[in-house]
Amino acid sequence: MYRTHFISELDSNLDGKEVRVAGWVHTIRNLGGKIFILLRDKSGIGQIVVEKNSKVYEIAKDLTLESAVSILGVVKSDQRAPNGVEVHAKEIEVLSFAKSPLPLDVTGKVKADIDTRLRERLLDLRRLEMQAVLKIQSVAVKSFRNTLYKNGFIEVFTPKIIASATEGGAQLFPVVYFGKEAFLAQSPQLYKELLAGAAERVFEIAPAWRAEESDTPYHLSEFISMDVEMAFADYNDVMKLIEEIIYNMVNDVKRECSNELKILNYTLPNVKIPINKITYSDAIEILKSKGLNIKFGDDIGTPELRVLYNEIKEDLYFIIDWPWLSRPFYTKQKKDSPQLSESFDLIFRWLEIASGSSRNNVREVLENSLKVRGLNPESFEFFLKWFDYGMPPHAGFGMGLARLMLMLTGLQSVKEVVPFPRDKKRLVP
Repeated sequence: MYRTHFISELDSNLDGKEVRVAGWVHTIRNLGGKIFILLRDKSGIGQIVVEKNSKVYEIAKDLTLESAVSILGVVKSDQRAPNGVEVHAKEIEVLSFAKSPLPLDVTGKVKADIDTRLRERLLDLRRLEMQAVLKIQSVAVKSFRNTLYKNGFIEVFTPKIIASATEGGAQLFPVVYFGKEAFLAQSPQLYKELLAGAAERVFEIAPAWRAEESDTPYHLSEFISMDVEMAFADYNDVMKLIEEIIYNMVNDVKRECSNELKILNYTLPNVKIPINKITYSDAIEILKSKGLNIKFGDDIGTPELRVLYNEIKEDLYFIIDWPWLSRPFYTKQKKDSPQLSESFDLIFRWLEIASGSSRNNVREVLENSLKVRGLNPESFEFFLKWFDYGMPPHAGFGMGLARLMLMLTGLQSVKEVVPFPRDKKRLVP
């Protein structure tokens, strides 16, 4: 048995009891008469005391930082120690001895740049800040799932090797598939639409790939996409659902991750329901009034969103009714303004974290939409054929987990929040 208790479970109620704890050597202080070891496990950091006359003193003296150990000892109350208790060691078993010196300081006293952190990633992931990020991400994903389950959604899984581009784009990773050319999926979009035509309310949390040329703090080549699709619904229904998802997520993280937020020294934004909406056309007018050279039909990128945020001063807001031709072919036009679409982006300050729309559910409309965009409907026959068999009106969205995590942690780069990021420069670790 490697442990009987996690460090967070040690308290004054165990005073005088024998326990076994396991983890990594975080710091060591040799004061001559005693050795103090701070031991770290997934639950926190605890203090181990090794007396000089102890039979394990020589073992403790030779320990290195980040060695994995299992320690048997007696709990003793001491208000100066973490959690008000410390463990006086009787046995120390070295499970894995760490080389010294370490290529990265896990305690955080010596700062490292992002390239060093990503190169020495496992050690970086042991830092308390990264442990906090992983915990917050887990709680956020659980909250996302729970809200959708409560609303009658089921979790599905779509193919990740596909025959053609999901949205007709060029940012594809080709793969050889039994002698044929195929591609890694950019998104589950077309398949989740088809699944909504069978099961009505579906969602998926899964990887997606884009051969992303942008090398910014907000772009990755491989990312986790959180996708939702619902039948007999439009983009207004979807935006209401997103409001519930984000509201629950932020409050679940507040409740379950208060210690982690303290470690990150971050205060979550307040989510007010309903989330404010601004039309694309109004956003363009605001940006033009601030002297930006932008016109109807242009994208609103991060630099423009920074200007917009300074004007509207909302942490979260929707930009709705984007130009129809700027959105993917499956996006539905607005009946009263066909140059616009029933679409939205959810923006956190100046960062897009979700995008969605009402979808076309009539085959002839989809075929025309493809042709207008210079795409061949025959290439999408595997998708279009099912619109001959009662495809209901439907709507949905996709949300990037890494970008969402920037909102939940206060960190500045998606490369920080992804355990092993993939971009133009990184294929390992």
